[in-house]
Amino acid sequence: MSTMQARIAPLSGAEPSTNGWATRVTLQPIAAPSALGLAGFSVATLMVATIQAKWWGSAADFKGVAPFCLTFGGLAQFLAGMWAYKARDIVATLAHGMWGAFWIAFFVLQILQANGTVPTAAPHQPDLVFGMWMVGLAYVTWTCAAGAALENGAVFLVLTSLALGASLSAAGFITGGFESGWTTAGGWAFVVSAALAWYTVTAMVLHGIAGKWILPTFPRTAATKTQPIELPWAEPGVKHGQ
Repeated sequence: MSTMQARIAPLSGAEPSTNGWATRVTLQPIAAPSALGLAGFSVATLMVATIQAKWWGSAADFKGVAPFCLTFGGLAQFLAGMWAYKARDIVATLAHGMWGAFWIAFFVLQILQANGTVPTAAPHQPDLVFGMWMVGLAYVTWTCAAGAALENGAVFLVLTSLALGASLSAAGFITGGFESGWTTAGGWAFVVSAALAWYTVTAMVLHGIAGKWILPTFPRTAATKTQPIELPWAEPGVKHGQ
């Protein structure tokens, strides 16, 4: 974190008085919040998606991975979304905030099902509650993917595969439950999304250390575009995006 003091004129264009006056401009550069958000999303999604894709375990094993999903996929990713809000990144704010909230709710659901407060659907029976969760996640994630298409190719691929996974999962849980072929296909799409998120966060970490892009992320906007310290709507030190 760095702090810079500057003498600046009023926004009206008037000159400082003879005695002078100073306005303190505090700059708070932060690391890209999506590095943490994508990492939390990738690991939590991979653990659950491999179960959903029938690589190992069964639906009962969701309870075993739920605590880690709460902490890394939920709390850490939700915080990343709030830091992305500070960085003025609307796509990252929405995506990380939404999926972070989902993983927190996923943990709560596992607790409620474990103590019998909420009934657990049989593997071969439709699970309308969880299916409707997936419906909401799907259409909002498609919106995030559309925004990312104008911003960053790697993030677009992460969100597109994620939205596809949520859509397939919604169809599967609503029509046939955990054992549905649609649900399994959704798990595979989630695995792909987790792998793409891992690639993207690795590219971001290497860029943050080396100061240049080693792994391409296919940005859609000009990387050399310079933003002024004071923006037209008079917010000194605030910069859009990450």
